[in-house]
Amino acid sequence: MPRARAEVLTAEEAARYLRLHVKSIYRLVRGKKIPGQKVGGRWRFHSDALEDWLRSEKLQSKG
Repeated sequence: MPRARAEVLTAEEAARYLRLHVKSIYRLVRGKKIPGQKVGGRWRFHSDALEDWLRSEKLQSKG
């Protein structure tokens, strides 16, 4: 089944999406804990990559 096209989120949007404080988003991305990339000096996040990260975190917490 094909995936819907991923939405590109700002750090603030990613924080709302994950229900975290924006400072937590910056800390996680600097620590390479969540996937993101800088575009024009600002962080951007793909919603599907964040979903994949959430799933992997859930699996690791069960183990």
